[in-house]
Parts: sequence; C-alpha cells; structure tokens
Amino acid sequence: MASRSTQILEAAARVIARRGVRGLRVEELAAEAGVSTALIYYHFKDRTGVLRRTLEFISDRAERYTTDRHPDDPPLTPRDELARTLLLELQDTTEVRENSTAWGELRASAVFDEVLREDLARATLEWVQEVAALLGRVRPMAPASAHAAAAERLTALLEGLSMRWLSGATTIPHARELMHGAITAELDALGQS
Repeated sequence: MASRSTQILEAAARVIARRGVRGLRVEELAAEAGVSTALIYYHFKDRTGVLRRTLEFISDRAERYTTDRHPDDPPLTPRDELARTLLLELQDTTEVRENSTAWGELRASAVFDEVLREDLARATLEWVQEVAALLGRVRPMAPASAHAAAAERLTALLEGLSMRWLSGATTIPHARELMHGAITAELDALGQS
C-alpha cells in the first residue's frame, strides 16, 4: 500500500490534471486522497509545498514508466533506449495522461509563480540532461553542447506533441511518427558534428 504522502501526491496529480493548479484546493485534495487537511499540512506545510512535491512526483513517475524494464528483457541498443524513453511519453494510460496534463498545468502556472518557475526550470533541465546523456550514448563523438541542444529540441517537441494529443488535435500514432522523424533528424545532425 502506498504511503500517505504518496497517496496525497497521486491525488494532487489527478486534481491538477482535471482542474489545473488554480483549481487545487487543499480541502478538495484531502477529499480526493481520503485524508484530513491537517495531514496534508503536516506532510507538505502549505499549498506551495504540495505543488513543489507534486512536480517532483510526476517527474519521478515519468522516469519510472519510461525507463523501467523487466530484468529478463534483452538489452536495448542506445538508439532504441532513446526512442523508447521518449515515445513512452505518448501512450494512452491514465498515468501518462495525468502526468502530461499536470505537467502542462504546472508549466502554465509557472508563468505567474516565480517559485514554481524555478522548480519547473530545474525539473526541465534534469529531463533535458537525461535525454542529452542518451543522445551521447548514440552519438558519442558529437560535442556535449550539440547533445544538449538536440535534447532541448526533442523534449520541447515531445511536450508540444503531448499537449496536441491530449487535446485531440492529433493522434498518438501521428505524434509518435513525428517524434520518430525528429529523433532520426537529430541523430543524423549529431552524426555530422
């Protein structure tokens, strides 16, 4: 069974995904999580604490569903690992829908919230660095700055494709096709570095 703080963070991701950051009320979160408001304040101090920890939670959850593999699965090539990691952000599961929607809501709110902006910038930088490291495994001779720039373009595209898919502007197969093309283009460009 999940810990109380994990229960609250799962509920926070759901509430933010459905109602946005502005719609996150501690009382509603408590009801969604099945806990008291006092317990939320005990674990997170205040609403900002809930938002910060929810951002960490959805980042950790995304890392888990994009990187976890069964131990008996054959090893992936670096290119396949890169593609798998990015494309698993485009799957129609409750977890991915909640994560992607909550991420977009947190990003939109960060425009007006300096504390959240700093936390989101840090989380985005960590994601870009993880993708840059994967790119470096595929194209080890390209400069680190080229890996970072390619990772930034790929993660920004993935965020945009995710929002288009979630809002019904495109389909998952089309979004995945576009992502595959972008990965190939970035790797080709890195191969020429």
